[in-house]
Amino acid sequence: MKLASHYNRVSILVTLSVLFVGAIIYFFAINNIAARLLDDHLSEEVSELLGYINARQELPNPVDFDDDQTKFIKTSQQQIPTRFYDTVYHSPKKIGDISGRAVEGKLSFKGQSYKFIIIISSESAEYLVQIIGIITLLLMCGLFGVLFLANKYFLNGLWRPFYKMVANLKSFDLASPEKFTPADTQVTEFIELDAAVLSMANRVKSDYQNLKQFTENASHEMMTPLSVIKSKLDTLIQDDSLEQEQFDQINDIYSAAGKLSRLNQSLLLLVKIENNLITETEELDMGQLIADKIRQFQELSASKAIVINSKPAGKLVKVSKYLIDILLNNLFSNAIRHNVSGGTINIYLTEGQLTFQNTGATLALDGDKIFDRFQKGNNSEGAGLGLTIVKNICNTYNWALRYEFTGDLHAFSVQF
Repeated sequence: MKLASHYNRVSILVTLSVLFVGAIIYFFAINNIAARLLDDHLSEEVSELLGYINARQELPNPVDFDDDQTKFIKTSQQQIPTRFYDTVYHSPKKIGDISGRAVEGKLSFKGQSYKFIIIISSESAEYLVQIIGIITLLLMCGLFGVLFLANKYFLNGLWRPFYKMVANLKSFDLASPEKFTPADTQVTEFIELDAAVLSMANRVKSDYQNLKQFTENASHEMMTPLSVIKSKLDTLIQDDSLEQEQFDQINDIYSAAGKLSRLNQSLLLLVKIENNLITETEELDMGQLIADKIRQFQELSASKAIVINSKPAGKLVKVSKYLIDILLNNLFSNAIRHNVSGGTINIYLTEGQLTFQNTGATLALDGDKIFDRFQKGNNSEGAGLGLTIVKNICNTYNWALRYEFTGDLHAFSVQF
């Protein structure tokens, strides 16, 4: 979930909760105010009633006029506290009962106790409360809508520099000479974050360039000593005076030197690929190239009784012949080297994909690490750079390289 969505969700929940609680409190507050206004009016009515009795020395006639009612009921109760309450009563002007507000209390006149009840209609006050409630609800909805839209567009603008930094990080390429463009923002936190990201990217690129330069230089410097070592070893191996033990030791040294030489060549090739130093391209028939490679690897696959099943289709690709040759060599070598005796290799070529399937270990490989440098099987005698080279060649042409393990078959697919 995006940060803005998470913030909007929390903001909406908090805003709705506050508005809901506030609406309830506001409703009861308005009702209470309306009731107090009616009670004040009733208190005035009581004062006028008592003033009338004191002035006239007589009880007024009971009133049932214009939704107002006044009643006098003889009572023998000694104490009747004055109280205000909501009630429902019948009005002669309207059909059915209506709501009202009433006050009752006790008065004495000429030695007789009376319970008086004064009722006035509360419909006007209730109507006013409803109008105020509707207006308030509309204002709250409008406020909520304004806040939502403001948050949405304000946050999108506020986080735009952050999204720019994320896009920079996603497109970050160690081998690319392009540098990060600073985000255009006035927010202090984003300015500091942008500066930290730029500084980190520059340090990483600098370290990478230094390491790449060192690897390239070291590989070049090792070529001559390795050639001299192999040349001297060739001379020693041809010496007939060597004993068997000496011959075996020299042969082991020769094998180790050959492995080191191949590693050196692979590292140099990686440097060339990553620096885009191999640029020549031509249109080649991938199906024909695969058929040629099957013939080249026939003897090696036959030594392990491996059956190669190929279903290539005509597919023209515009690539470097040198790089596509290395890619196919590594895929074939990988499928044969990590296969079992009597195993199979299935090769599928379609318009959009090349797939190599081979039998082998019954456990899936780690798809996150298999294309890293120097990752190899326990029994592998290779340098652990074959699939790394394949991956880099695919990256050069924007091809996708995937690994899958299904039905006891390891599959490497190149999607054009």
